[in-house]
Amino acid sequence: MTLKLYDTMARKKRPFEPANDKRVTMYVCGPTVYGYAHIGNARPVVVFDVLFRLLRHLYGEDQVVYARNVTDVDDKINQKAADEGVEIGVITERFFKAYLEDMDALGALRPTHQPRATDFIKEMVEAIADLITKGGAYEAEGHVLFDTQAAKDYGQLSGRSLDDMIAGARVEVAPYKRHAADFVLWKPSKPHEPRWPSPWGDGRPGWHSECSTMIEQVLGLPIDIHGGGIDLVFPHHENELAQATCAHHGGEFARFWMHNGFLDMDGTKMSKSLGNVIIPHELLQVVPGELVRWALLSAHYRQPLDWTESLLDQSRKALDRLYGALQDAAREVGTAKAGAEVGEKARDVEYALLDDLNTPKALSALFALSDDLRTAIAEGDKSAIAGARDDLVTAGALLGFLQKAPGEWFQGAAADGLKDQVEALLVQRAEARASKDWPTADRIRGELDALGVVVMDGPQGATWRLKAAGE
Repeated sequence: MTLKLYDTMARKKRPFEPANDKRVTMYVCGPTVYGYAHIGNARPVVVFDVLFRLLRHLYGEDQVVYARNVTDVDDKINQKAADEGVEIGVITERFFKAYLEDMDALGALRPTHQPRATDFIKEMVEAIADLITKGGAYEAEGHVLFDTQAAKDYGQLSGRSLDDMIAGARVEVAPYKRHAADFVLWKPSKPHEPRWPSPWGDGRPGWHSECSTMIEQVLGLPIDIHGGGIDLVFPHHENELAQATCAHHGGEFARFWMHNGFLDMDGTKMSKSLGNVIIPHELLQVVPGELVRWALLSAHYRQPLDWTESLLDQSRKALDRLYGALQDAAREVGTAKAGAEVGEKARDVEYALLDDLNTPKALSALFALSDDLRTAIAEGDKSAIAGARDDLVTAGALLGFLQKAPGEWFQGAAADGLKDQVEALLVQRAEARASKDWPTADRIRGELDALGVVVMDGPQGATWRLKAAGE
């Protein structure tokens, strides 16, 4: 089965064919590091991590090159640094470190490259100068602007006319612009702001200059996949594309454009101004990262995702079910070995992902594998148990799930003393239930509840986990 991906430019799913199957390239717009990422920022990280895993599975781990940039010069960074009276590097290092820790907790593999804008200023200056030479940009009052009239296909990615884009966007009105839609490639720095030398005076690059330059420098052109949130289609990605095609006389920039949908909060658009933003850095203090990852992948990546408390509850129950089956299998045949091949029964997960990353269908296929494992356990066939266990774990790896030992999922945060106490109480409870001493069994369950433990009775006996915050 061929990998098919929805291409924003083509407005349809297309069979994916890399320019070079020995070096498959993907670029995803990354964080602007002036504060903690919000849950909407985490969605593209997790979505494109699944694609990264799938591409590595299809082409080989060493054949896929994934770059995710870091915007470390920006008005908001400058303001944060000024407020704290520090250099911008202090701010960007602090929040980039936190970003990496949070995305690690969500099970996202580190990209091959994480280029920082400030490491490529010289190359950005050279690219801007080249655009001026080719008639695609012009200097005006210390600024350099891209001339949108020079890009004959400007608007092709977003599918809007130039007039529509101007009417529907927040376009800076400035007397030095030739056309209202022209955008800044280089701007003069204000006093006390960071600055770099250029032929047009000391200043810094515009946002749209950064990605197009880093893509060419780090990955080379054309790249196979350019990804990001749907909010980046215009103006950011449209402007990246305009610069690159103008600089290379209409040459191909990205073979596929992919965009994930918005994330809403209880049916309302998530917004800092509305005060309804969820911060993973805080959420991950009380909720396992794998649970958050499941929630983020529960809807198809191109569809809106409504973030609710019930979504987290459903995600926890789903992972409890899968890890519960693995825990029962471990009692019979031990835990799975890493690196097993995807078995025939696990192909349904792979096939779902090959169809434009259909993660809801892939998650459903994991449940089917879990049911197969339950059947093998009930029949007592140890060979079948081991095979079904391995299918479930290796299929889970394609999505970034089920790579922990079951005990780590259920009791990983519990101290050894608490684990011993809980296990002893569960033995006493099992004995009481076997002798139909229901008052004693209920009393012991009450003791477990007071310890912050959730007991889950199953066909192979009781398992347990620690209560979630607020549970």
